[in-house]
Order: sequence, then C-alpha cells, then structure tokens
Amino acid sequence: MHMKKKRSWLTWALAIIVLLPSAYVVYIYQSIKSTADHIYEERPLKSETTAYTQDPGQQSEWMRAADASERLDKRNQNHSEIDPFTILVLGVDQRPYDRGRSDAMVLMAVHPAEGSILMFNIPRDTRTPIVGHGTVDKINHAYAFGGIEMSIRTVEEFLQFPIDYYIKVDMEGFSNIIDSLGGVAVNNGMAFDYEGYSFKQGPLTLSGEEALAFSRMRYEDPKGDLGRNLRQREVIKGILSRAMNISTVFKLESLLNDIGNSVKTDITFEEMKLFVTDYRDKLQTIEQMEIAGHGQKINGVWYYMVSDKEKEHIHTALTEYMR
Repeated sequence: MHMKKKRSWLTWALAIIVLLPSAYVVYIYQSIKSTADHIYEERPLKSETTAYTQDPGQQSEWMRAADASERLDKRNQNHSEIDPFTILVLGVDQRPYDRGRSDAMVLMAVHPAEGSILMFNIPRDTRTPIVGHGTVDKINHAYAFGGIEMSIRTVEEFLQFPIDYYIKVDMEGFSNIIDSLGGVAVNNGMAFDYEGYSFKQGPLTLSGEEALAFSRMRYEDPKGDLGRNLRQREVIKGILSRAMNISTVFKLESLLNDIGNSVKTDITFEEMKLFVTDYRDKLQTIEQMEIAGHGQKINGVWYYMVSDKEKEHIHTALTEYMR
C-alpha cells in the first residue's frame, strides 16, 4: 500500500513537472497571438473605400491595372518563405481632433533570399498627385485626406511599384518601442543640440525619447529634410538590429505588449512568426538610398520636387532589387 501511494505521488509530480511548462508555453503563445491580433488592422480594399469612387480616368494606367484587391489576393496565394516583399512604414503624428499626418514615410524592400533590406525615405513634402483625392499636394497629406489606404496607393502611384505590407507607428508611442528594446544604436553624422538633448558625432545609444528628438530635428541641419531622413533611417536600422536579436518569446511578448497601443499593421500573426523564425537570421545587410530632388515654392507653398527621370531611377532600382 505504501509503495502504491509513493508511485501515485511520483506520477502526479512528474505530470506537474511536464504539464506546467507546457501550459506556460501555451499561455505565452496565446498572449503573443492576442497582442498581435490587437495591432493587426486589415487593409481596406479599393472597393470598400469610399475615397476611391472617383472617375477611374483620373488614375494612371498603372494604377488601374494594379487593383488593390487583386494584388492582395496574389500576395496571399503566392506567399513563400523566400519571396521578396515591400513594407511601407508610416510614422504618424496623431492629433486629438483629426486623423493627423504622416510625419515620416519609409519604404523597405525585403529580400530574404539575398539576406538584405533596401530602405529609403519618401520625403514628406514631395509634390505628387494624391490618388483618390483629385489633387496635387504634399505626399504626407494623403494620410490626412484618406488614411492608410490613400497613403499606400499614392506611394504606389508615385513609385509605380506595389506595396505588400504597411506598419503605422504613432510617433508619440515610438519611444516606448525603443525603450522596450533596451535603446537603439545609431551613427550620428553631425553633433547638434535639440529639445534639451545633446547629440555628439559618432556612435550613440539612445533612449526612446532621445531617439524621437534625434529623428525629428531638421532646421539646424544643413541638409534639412534629407538630413532628418537619414537619421530616421538610422533609428529604424537600429530598431531592426535590436528586434532581429530578440532571443526569447518572453522578450517578444514584452515588446508586443509595449507597442500594442502605438502600432497598427496588416502583417498577420502567422506572417510575424514566419518573419521571426525564418527571415531573421537571413537578413544581415541593410542598404540605403535617397530620392534626389530640389525644393521649390509654388503659390507660396514649399514642395520637394522629384523629376520623372529620378522616379524612373527609383522604380528601376526597386525592380532590379526585388528580382
């Protein structure tokens, strides 16, 4: 009888030892999935967006042929672990009484098979047709007029290239993401002071608030917006480097919890898992380029003017990179 009780006790002890970790892993998995589902925001299709009920003749031949629903269906059907893809990152300046504007627009072309990412800013003051609004304006105004979908379709028209995913980041919540990662490493090309912070030239490790100030300064920079664009890419590069080195699911859960109220994306939980498990170790190189242009005032408003030749150059570079 005593031996039977002892075996019973050992059986229950072993069951607890085996089941508790398994239950905790399930809990962590469900917690991460719940947060990922919270930040997921399905991209509206053209047919579901009232902003695109305009005359199709107002859109270019390329845009008419690049219907959003068809491209999204193609993405879902043909997705494989080595397919290259594009991500539009929008840093949004949220406002209490309106949608706000996109303070930063960064295009990332990810090529897992080559182990690299091509990254460049789309200058916020770029003068271009706003798709679905019937106006020619600064490209960052597209978000104020029609949100994510108008921004994406305007960028696609500008680049003549499809956007596969988007990530929208509230600039005020931007600092939380960086603090969750333990700071971000950047290489600062010029010493400057801004918003009470002093940034020395050379390698720096920045907190969230410091990185926000670092990425916003432009008037003291001789390069103006181009200098700020470079610093924004430095911060994103640092974030990617930190994120790719997340070593445990516990850190991933903490990060997702911290960014839950600051980020929206149409990247699904299943796709996130693929990025973390299959892509992370492959991506070792981040290449950068700049969209060339010049400033010009039109009717008293300052714009960044990009020539057709430069747009063709960017389109060709993207096409070649994504092969």
